[in-house]
Amino acid sequence: MTGTAVPILMYHAVAAAPGDATRALSVAPEAFAEQMALIGDLGLTPLTTAALAAHWRYRRPLPARPVLITFDDGYEGVHRHALPVLAKHGFPATLFAATGWLRGPHDTGGGLDAMLDWDQVRELADSGVEIGGHSHSHPQLDQLDDAALAAELEHSTGILTDELGARPLSFAYPYGYSSRRVREAVRAAGYTQALAVGNALARRRQGPYALRRVTVRRSTGVAEFERLLQGRSIARDFAKDRALTTGYALVRRARQVCRKAIRSRV
Repeated sequence: MTGTAVPILMYHAVAAAPGDATRALSVAPEAFAEQMALIGDLGLTPLTTAALAAHWRYRRPLPARPVLITFDDGYEGVHRHALPVLAKHGFPATLFAATGWLRGPHDTGGGLDAMLDWDQVRELADSGVEIGGHSHSHPQLDQLDDAALAAELEHSTGILTDELGARPLSFAYPYGYSSRRVREAVRAAGYTQALAVGNALARRRQGPYALRRVTVRRSTGVAEFERLLQGRSIARDFAKDRALTTGYALVRRARQVCRKAIRSRV
């Protein structure tokens, strides 16, 4: 079973009336409930990110038809709308929290919509939701220099450890962007696995710090969602996303080269 391809679902906000900044990557509460019911009807087995990585790291057999349910950033609807549905089905999940976006003493005011507070995050953790790292201020990590990258990871990891009483093991790259340098920094920060995006099924050969996910958004209908779970037509469904990602990656690499050239002349 170590060669099994696993759908890792990437959610953001779960909201009836999301703001403009999160609308496209949000799902309606009733849609989320329908999607979780479909996971149950199809006989899939949800796992946390840490559990999947441990299965692959130690070459343990996976349960039947594994799937991961993950949430990025830390929107309040994950507690209000998603948690009751997850509890109803007995499904574990993973929340990747940007610590500077959560309401409370560490809030930098960068949250894009209504965000979780720390009591809600602790309730999620107590209910079987793995809490993972997602940086502090949600920057494009591969655009930071080494010192800023290390500081971003150290600060967010320390906050999660202090607030929850346990060091996070799993990480998700903000915007899905990483590089070999970023992945090495995430590993050095103590994380044992990390998720990108890629809009493809996750496989062990991708390596523990570059596992791919598929995006669930407001426009994802039931038929498309079932295809995601079954690994069908993913390349077709996300063809436009991949073209945009490839083009933007070229622009980002050019910017990095320019910055390195400027630093070398200083």
